[in-house]
Amino acid sequence: MTETEFLHCSDALFAHIQTVLDDADSEIDSTLNGNVLTLELDNGSQVIVNRHLPNAEMWLAGRAGGYHFRQAADGRWVDTRDGGELFTRLAELLAAQGGESLVF
Repeated sequence: MTETEFLHCSDALFAHIQTVLDDADSEIDSTLNGNVLTLELDNGSQVIVNRHLPNAEMWLAGRAGGYHFRQAADGRWVDTRDGGELFTRLAELLAAQGGESLVF
């Protein structure tokens, strides 16, 4: 994947997350600042989605830990360690950290 392709795909991922939050009338505030999407929950905790350009990875961090994802041939973002899917992991983090039940 070229740098331009990665930027396009990661921009689409950020937009998708924000659209799901908006459409669900979620209480989660999202702020996109450069390569970092910060999701702030009602309890003040945060979940961070970060674009890591040098490795063409998306990084996800919350209280439960940090995860690295690469885009698979089928377009899914998969965990580089256990093969889990980014949107599933994001939903799990948001539910565990803030009680929000969302489907991405």
